[in-house]
Amino acid sequence: MLETRVGTGSCLCGAISFTAKKMTTSVAACHCNSCRKWGGSAFMEVNCGVEVKFRGSLDKLSVFDSSEWAERGFCSVCGSHLFYRLKGTQEHMMPVGLFDDDSELVFQRQVFIDEKPQYYQYSNKTEDLTGEELFAQFAPPQD
Repeated sequence: MLETRVGTGSCLCGAISFTAKKMTTSVAACHCNSCRKWGGSAFMEVNCGVEVKFRGSLDKLSVFDSSEWAERGFCSVCGSHLFYRLKGTQEHMMPVGLFDDDSELVFQRQVFIDEKPQYYQYSNKTEDLTGEELFAQFAPPQD
């Protein structure tokens, strides 16, 4: 079971702030092509589950339907990425840099390692999964 805590943060301009009631302390990096196009590099995120409350100028919270299984939220004022949300479960993966307190966070996992470009390499020892291995974890059990 992953350790969780309450996390708070905001976008760069402060128009949108949030509280995540069950933010994990495990940081992951996604190297998929979509995440790298979205942010220019790997998406460094924490899973915040479904209990995320956004406040402030909510009319500035824009959502992009990025695939058949997920959507991405951002602030339309400053452009800060706010979340990657799974449509089926409403789980929020949120950029680690948005949080007010990043103490006690541990970089533990990299996904879509098979799509990671060769020009960078993290030195942390992490669990590394290909896209196929990641999707296999969410597949229904075979009888």
